[in-house]
Amino acid sequence: MANTKKEKYLLSNRPYILSTGSYLPKKVLTNAELEQVVDTSDEWIVTRTGIKQRHIASENQVTSDLAYEASIRALESANLKSTDLNMIITATVTPDQLMPTTSCVLQDKLKAKKIMAFDLQAACSGFLYALHLAEQSIKSGANNILVIGADILSRITNYKDRETCILFGDGAGVAIVSSNNDTKNKQSLIIDSIMQADGSLGKYVTLLAGGSRMPCSKKVLELEAQYVNMKGRELFKYAVRAVVDVCNEILNKNKTKLLDIDWIIPHQANIRIIETAMDQLNFPMEKTVLNIDHAANTSAATIPIALDEFVRGKKIKRGDLVLMISFGGGFTSGATLMRY
Repeated sequence: MANTKKEKYLLSNRPYILSTGSYLPKKVLTNAELEQVVDTSDEWIVTRTGIKQRHIASENQVTSDLAYEASIRALESANLKSTDLNMIITATVTPDQLMPTTSCVLQDKLKAKKIMAFDLQAACSGFLYALHLAEQSIKSGANNILVIGADILSRITNYKDRETCILFGDGAGVAIVSSNNDTKNKQSLIIDSIMQADGSLGKYVTLLAGGSRMPCSKKVLELEAQYVNMKGRELFKYAVRAVVDVCNEILNKNKTKLLDIDWIIPHQANIRIIETAMDQLNFPMEKTVLNIDHAANTSAATIPIALDEFVRGKKIKRGDLVLMISFGGGFTSGATLMRY
């Protein structure tokens, strides 16, 4: 009898995305401007990355500011007040500071109630990791969870390194995850998710300074260890493999064919990674969500920004089967399947 009640309870608490929001800072850094900083060219950048420009936060903006703007848009779309929120999860590798967390700062800015608010760090997979936690919390009885992917990567980018400075931008994307108690309503339902990590590959994307291993010091500045370091060539093959593997795993788990997927939203890291992965999956690029040309790689923010842009642009429509796939430093990866 207890098991039956539990099953009914879980069925009546189905996680779905109520609304989305995103924000890109006003300042734009073009490839032409980067040509004046490092030895590169617009053609070289576009050919290898697909990026034409990236947005850069102003000097007085911090990560919680970007998250705030995206959150306000999501709340307005959902017709909710900040006091309707029951939890805030922020995925970021560039918090305002280590303490207090960006989520706590944001909770105060939004004037939300005294609710659970915490940060999560899974690099570029952070948003899907946070979405997975929200999904499980909904099934446990929570409601109206603000899930955020936000990063100001320009603050940890070495603009003397042409391999990395061409890739990164700043931005924030948000989803409000709520409980759908109508068993007949299948809109925006999060069907399933898979999250993974392989720490043996962590050496390919690192930011060594700022933690207990290498606290801030004069030596850190001399070594320029406060900047993200990436071994792009080595990372490429693992990123492609991660996308293909996690995609096949979640489809097989849910007895779903790739032909049934209307849209794949991949992490916007590099156009070559995306194209190679989609080619191996035999999935058409015209059904692959891309915004890397104008938003660049914003780490945890890429997927929610792309989702919000395509939803607001009415490209993703109600009833579409959407697969979101991420990979990032750690080495982390994940996939979320949803019926929008």
